[in-house]
Amino acid sequence: MSEHPPVPPSRRVRKEPDERRDQILACARALFSRRPYGTVSNTEIAAAAGVSRGLLNHYFGTRRELYLAAVSEMMGVPPIPIPAFVEGASVRERVHQSIDAWLELLSRNQETWLTALDLTASGGDGELERILEEARERAVDHMTEVVGLTSLSREHAEVRSAFRGYSGLAEAATREWLKQGRLSRAQAHLLLEEVLLHLIERVVPGLAAAGAPGPADSPDSD
Repeated sequence: MSEHPPVPPSRRVRKEPDERRDQILACARALFSRRPYGTVSNTEIAAAAGVSRGLLNHYFGTRRELYLAAVSEMMGVPPIPIPAFVEGASVRERVHQSIDAWLELLSRNQETWLTALDLTASGGDGELERILEEARERAVDHMTEVVGLTSLSREHAEVRSAFRGYSGLAEAATREWLKQGRLSRAQAHLLLEEVLLHLIERVVPGLAAAGAPGPADSPDSD
């Protein structure tokens, strides 16, 4: 018996090009989310989508192009909607809900996420790095909206930099949870929630008060 249950093949039905492309991408995401990138073939994806290998190659070319499309789509999926910041709302509750939604998304797509992180860490795929960098920027936008700091982050670049640093911690924490198994999901959630709240309550006010770095702080000032 195969270790990984196959995705049931779709019966071939004539569809519009966009529908066919979406079907191929959905089947690819399903396979990539459950198994490492290197173990999934284009032939298998084509069979699951109910299309010929030639048609799959027509839409996506190579397996790498299909994988990049799958990662891009995954990273473009918004978490559970968080209402716009309202004065007096509980920041902790909003942070808790937002982090929980993000961890749920990664849980459903863990192999795709981990492969993306591994390939980016190796420095071997500039296009994948671009996709993840855009996702990080959207994540910062989302975080600052959740906690009501959108305006402050626009006025103070150092505040936005702090949230970008937090994004790096979040990626490392998810690797510890999903790949290394040294953190449970609950522990990863606790770590991310408490660090983000500390960042909001203690670090961001200090950064904003200190102001932007001056010429003496420049790496080229020596």
